[in-house]
Amino acid sequence: MKMIIAVVQDKDSNRLTDALAENDFKTTKLSTTGGFLREGNTTFMIGCEDGEVDDALDIIRNNCSQREQMVAPISPMGGNADSYIPKPVKVEVGGATVFILPIDSFFQF
Repeated sequence: MKMIIAVVQDKDSNRLTDALAENDFKTTKLSTTGGFLREGNTTFMIGCEDGEVDDALDIIRNNCSQREQMVAPISPMGGNADSYIPKPVKVEVGGATVFILPIDSFFQF
């Protein structure tokens, strides 16, 4: 048995939830916050049998797309702020960060 932990952008969360449910995967969703952009994420915890891992990864891959987004840089801490001209930067967001962990035992009460 495996535990799949997938961190996805909030924009992909509902689509992924629906796709996993359609394929009979049971999930637990946690609201989380990312570090770089400080935006909301959703972390999915998916327990599945070893033979179902590839199917779950395909569903995650097909429903969590990467895209580019314009982001205003954070102003410098200290220094001369008068010469600082914020120029939006294009960054890649979305997709999924996935961890797969072995599970020794599972209990449901």
